[in-house]
Amino acid sequence: MAETVQVKNIGLRGVVVADTAVSFIDGEKGVLIYRGYRIEDLVPRVSFPEVVYLLLLGHLPGREKLDVMEADLLEARELPGSIIDTLKTIPTTAVPMDVVQGMVPLLASVDGELEDESREANYRKAIRLTARIPAVTAAFHRLRQGKDLVPPDPELGHAANFLWQLHGEKPDPQLARDFDTCLTLHADHTFNASTFAVREVISTRAHIYAGVSAGVGALSGSLHGGANARVMGMLMDLEHEPDVPGWVRGQLDQGERIMGIGHAVYKTMDPRATILKEMGQRLGELTGNSKWYKILEQIHDTAMEELAKKGKGELRPNVDFFSAPVYHVMGITRDLMTPVFAISRVSGWCAHAIEEKFGDVQGKPALYRPKAEYVGNYCGLIGCEFEPMENRD
Repeated sequence: MAETVQVKNIGLRGVVVADTAVSFIDGEKGVLIYRGYRIEDLVPRVSFPEVVYLLLLGHLPGREKLDVMEADLLEARELPGSIIDTLKTIPTTAVPMDVVQGMVPLLASVDGELEDESREANYRKAIRLTARIPAVTAAFHRLRQGKDLVPPDPELGHAANFLWQLHGEKPDPQLARDFDTCLTLHADHTFNASTFAVREVISTRAHIYAGVSAGVGALSGSLHGGANARVMGMLMDLEHEPDVPGWVRGQLDQGERIMGIGHAVYKTMDPRATILKEMGQRLGELTGNSKWYKILEQIHDTAMEELAKKGKGELRPNVDFFSAPVYHVMGITRDLMTPVFAISRVSGWCAHAIEEKFGDVQGKPALYRPKAEYVGNYCGLIGCEFEPMENRD
């Protein structure tokens, strides 16, 4: 019979598995830092390509270096013909996140530097991944709608180009700037599930595309990147609910979760959520579509009041709670919300992959090989007695 064993550190919560210089979180104080810079200081001052440069290279670029990076991103957005041909063969009913994950290894197959494991080549591969995951996402969405693909516009920046290639219309400049901010807010978040998946794969000396593919797979889960789509689903279910506060109280009284409330690390307000909260209200007014924010506000206010009564005041809205309606008013469908998360997070994944690959902060890279506590059948050191087929029930 199996012995009862108390399993410790479920989900690796609080277990330090590696060092990193890419980003830092203080969950008690609500702090998020990229390469030494607080997110609140970066958001109003820098563009997403600047953040990509910062994450990959460790410092902010000057004007000339940023211009080079933006030109590289624009050039890499042109998808190879074989990738477009493959996208055309995918059923229009496919889940976009599955399409993104499946296309990453195919993007590896058309990368002429795939076998070059130098730091410089990995940087260039990171730029191509950062440019092509948005292009793949937009292209598949156009194809499943029966629409022509839209080529990148050299006059538009990285964020604006995605909205342009997705919708086929030049985005409002303010909307494009807000989407750029969203990309910055989601760019990295230390050792979350998807980043850990990337680094674990990279520790085997797999190439960067293999690591990113694993990251996309981890991000697809509803407890990770898929949470914002579930928040939007909740809002849609409540669109005609006459008593939203009553619904929230009922959910909490029954022990049910409110999607987007609570975080594995933050015990206070997620600093990204604070920025997105203001953005959601402003975008609702800009687009004349404030109803989603108003529903969200009712959920937020009631949930905070009720959770405080229940002694759970540390549960606060996370980034998904406020990002869902923001993406919705930008014309991003629910099933594209998680791919949009990947469009941003690929920059952080690549930064962590390079750090892991070259042992930047830990010295010589080492294979991740955690230990598990065996709690299965145990018949002593010699093992269980084998039963031939004819003697088994």
